[in-house]
Amino acid sequence: MGEASRRQFLLRAGAYGLGFAGLSNAVQRSWASGTLPLDAAPGFGPLVADPAKIMDLPAGFSYRIIARAGEAMDDGLVGPGKPDAMACFVGPDGLTLIVCNHEMERSHTPTPFGEDHVLVEKIGREKLYDAGSGSQPSFGGTTTIVYDTKAKKVRKRFMSLAGTERNCAGGATPWGSWLTCEESVTRAGGRYAKDHGYVFEVPASAEIGLAEPTPLKAMGRFYHEACCVDPSTGIVYMTEDRGDGLIYRFVPNVPGNLGEGGKVQALMVTDRKSLDTRNWRITTMRTGEKTPVTWIDMEDIENLDDSLRTRGFDQGAAKFARGEGMWWADGVAYFACTNGGKAKVGQIFRLTPGRSGDTLELFVESPDKSVIEYADNITVSPWGDLIVCEDGSGEDSLHGITKDGGLYRLGRNALSSSELAGAAFSPDGSTMFLNIQHDGLTLAITGPWGERGRIG
Repeated sequence: MGEASRRQFLLRAGAYGLGFAGLSNAVQRSWASGTLPLDAAPGFGPLVADPAKIMDLPAGFSYRIIARAGEAMDDGLVGPGKPDAMACFVGPDGLTLIVCNHEMERSHTPTPFGEDHVLVEKIGREKLYDAGSGSQPSFGGTTTIVYDTKAKKVRKRFMSLAGTERNCAGGATPWGSWLTCEESVTRAGGRYAKDHGYVFEVPASAEIGLAEPTPLKAMGRFYHEACCVDPSTGIVYMTEDRGDGLIYRFVPNVPGNLGEGGKVQALMVTDRKSLDTRNWRITTMRTGEKTPVTWIDMEDIENLDDSLRTRGFDQGAAKFARGEGMWWADGVAYFACTNGGKAKVGQIFRLTPGRSGDTLELFVESPDKSVIEYADNITVSPWGDLIVCEDGSGEDSLHGITKDGGLYRLGRNALSSSELAGAAFSPDGSTMFLNIQHDGLTLAITGPWGERGRIG
């Protein structure tokens, strides 16, 4: 990562963390009691119905569709479906590089390789992670969009990793790459030539080409969802999208070089071994409560029998309700648990590493679907608010949580019942990118972001 890019990364992270340090006790009590109403914070004002019935936004905001599943890309491949988590990076000449996951399985369409997979030979089967045991490869991976925020125009779009499975979420690194995670534990056999369930690293680049499809096996094989990196230590924190999943961290042997190996550990609440944080039957963690945590070394991380989380829980690790989106900011890892909480509609935690020990806090817990329904991908705005994408069963919205814990709605999917995914801001703070996953659309949203006090 260049120095300018590194400054942008740290600036955005710092703005977010400083904002949330001031969450008031009154707001914490409101979340805990279920009395915090939607639009409890001013945000950007009420949503305005979109005449095109795609995305409702506040007055003064607009969007343009910058990518569609099924359209031809600049590398001769086809834009794959199911766009999911994304991150933005500083590109050459002021351009923005957007690296986007595609949560594609073998039953999903459109595939990057066209009908009957004829385009596989165009790029070479050796460039895919799993070319399959027959003619059908795995369809997941990442695309990269090179976007000009000033001209509001796509300059290039191409496949940047291919042949993986269910690339759901991931995380940006401070050194300028995207860690894309397979939400799968599919074993080799049948149509599959290789095991799945790994993390892959994709450099952010404006040059058309595929990243080496090298699985980072030392980071463990499980139902990976998202991750984030502590820039001061190089430690990678990871979520697991299972109803009884764990929170892991990867301590690299060489910070910044994940291919050199390291160790996988699971989070344990220090004085409450095998804690069930989900709050489904009884409340074990209250909003605003902070508790010390330690880390358990995990063995057999290749985990061919998919037992890593159950073994970890038996050893004392804490259990979480579908860990999904994750973001690092100013010394804190924030992560969403999609169906955690008494109402089973979502929790957001924050994990704070410290010299004298790490702490875990239940930051917010949604009391019902009218507040936040199934928090999924999360990101941080340039002005310091947490942005939350919903993945509910019906109407899905985009929410903001302010510096003092107030809640407002930033957008609504007016097109379909698809989840919203991949919210990410351009390095210059002018544009937010967002996916409507099941419809295969990527939007670039612009408007008066400065009204929320952007730090720049």
